[in-house]
Amino acid sequence: MTNSKENTEKIKTLCHQWGAALFGVADLGSFKKEEVLLSSPWIDRLSCGISVGFHLSDSILEAIEDHPTPLYFHHYQRVNILLDTIGLIITSAIQDLGYQAIPIPASQIVDWKTQKGHLSHKHLARAAGLGWIGRNNLLVNEKFGSRVRLVTILTDLPLMTNPPSIQDCGSCHACLSVCPAGAIKERQENFDHLRCYEQLRTFAKTLHFSHNICGVCVKACRGPK
Repeated sequence: MTNSKENTEKIKTLCHQWGAALFGVADLGSFKKEEVLLSSPWIDRLSCGISVGFHLSDSILEAIEDHPTPLYFHHYQRVNILLDTIGLIITSAIQDLGYQAIPIPASQIVDWKTQKGHLSHKHLARAAGLGWIGRNNLLVNEKFGSRVRLVTILTDLPLMTNPPSIQDCGSCHACLSVCPAGAIKERQENFDHLRCYEQLRTFAKTLHFSHNICGVCVKACRGPK
């Protein structure tokens, strides 16, 4: 199969069958190379980045007040596992078609100093038209806000790509006042990464979580008003 439209529909359908709520494809040629920390001889040969999103449980998020809950922590872990499973399934399907694919883990830090993974799932998702980077420094989707988790699959399978999102948060400031670290600012580029990270570490230590999570601004972000 070499038809990009048929390929796209096949992979998109497979993602939705496994519970994905969002699907988009980015042209890797226009994706910033500095966003990719993955070292592989195949990277330069891969033309597309598939972005897949899972809509987090609204009910679990609504129970969050000023700190993450044990239920949210468990949900966060299970969703990451599901997204990694979807990445493996899509990789297998692409390889069965005779093409290459690299699934990027949904949540894996490879550079602890800068808190970066193999690539930025949120920036790839933005490039795939699934949303924009909000004041909370997270992907904001028009339908789900920031209530999503993401996984990425890089591939050379011919696919239909989406244009990057050009939206922004507009007049919505829902995340600013609720941030327990005061890390969120009026301008997204002024987001205080260090204060956010320190707060995540505090939550992990005091609540005995093995992941650095919060969820407060995720709950607040429902998309543009």
